[in-house]
Amino acid sequence: MMGSVNEPAPHVTPAEYLRLDAEAEGKLELLNGTVVAMAGASPRHNLIVANLAGELREKLRRGPCLVMTQDQRVHVAATESFVYPDVVVVCDRPELDEAHRPASLRNPSAVVEVLSPSTLDHDMGAKLGHYRRIPSVREVLFVRADERALTRVARQGDGSWRLDDLGPEGEVELAGVTLSLDAIYEKVDALPA
Repeated sequence: MMGSVNEPAPHVTPAEYLRLDAEAEGKLELLNGTVVAMAGASPRHNLIVANLAGELREKLRRGPCLVMTQDQRVHVAATESFVYPDVVVVCDRPELDEAHRPASLRNPSAVVEVLSPSTLDHDMGAKLGHYRRIPSVREVLFVRADERALTRVARQGDGSWRLDDLGPEGEVELAGVTLSLDAIYEKVDALPA
């Protein structure tokens, strides 16, 4: 259901998308009525996701928050979109739409996207716009796979959003815990980005 380079992609309804995603061999996202196929990730990307999820699980395990990885689909009701973040943190009781498989989370507290040069503009542009429309999202963390650099976008008390660029050293706060860049980027240097 995706268009060629010379023709626009056809508009897909959420119901059509959910059927396509359930039948697809890989993961598909739906953004503004357009289906986007998720490409496979690099070894460095995968290790960064594992490092982040591991650190978050360890630091959040005694509290109410749950940490899920890239197979957890998130529903953005305000834009009728569906996305697969690399890491999702939910600190309230998870609200899941289980009518379709996989179940879609409706109330993430924080989302993480690990960026490659080819996904940077899309993730920090279109996907950030969708994440900001989810009322429960307090933070979005973008982690570069090709260099030690992070961008944290956080909802402020007045509803505005603050962007902080961090790296190559130091720490970042996410979901109320502190993560070191050393832990996030542990053992990734020898792997291709």
